[in-house]
Amino acid sequence: MKKILVCCFSASGTTKKVAERFAKVVDGDLFEIKPKIEYTSADLDWTNKQSRSSIEMSTNAKVEIESLAPISDYDTICLAFPIWWYKEPVIIDSFLEENDLTGKEIYIFVTSGSSSSEGALTSLKERFPNLSFVSSKRFMGAESEDEYISWIS
Repeated sequence: MKKILVCCFSASGTTKKVAERFAKVVDGDLFEIKPKIEYTSADLDWTNKQSRSSIEMSTNAKVEIESLAPISDYDTICLAFPIWWYKEPVIIDSFLEENDLTGKEIYIFVTSGSSSSEGALTSLKERFPNLSFVSSKRFMGAESEDEYISWIS
């Protein structure tokens, strides 16, 4: 049986709720990806071109992460994050640069009101061609336990 680690970045709490439920259903452990400097509401204002998130996404800035994930004991890594500008937030890129996921099966699931997971999957495969991205999915938080299990199986 594969050992699963769900690594989650959640700016507003929405993705974290889905990741917690997902981890429980698939009998995985949860690791929260946290920036060293937490995001404020003003930082997340995507309509303001001078907000922290807007600047990070337009410049692909590196985001300092609070701690490394305990990945060595896991076969499967699930990355959970919200979609920003049709792809992964740059903190996910920073996380992948700082944690060696070589040889791990990586599944990504995203939360978004309208964007699919495909933009993030394409971006991640291009940026990290040495990693094994198996599948991606958008979850809304109302999925059944069977949907989570079916996808990860």
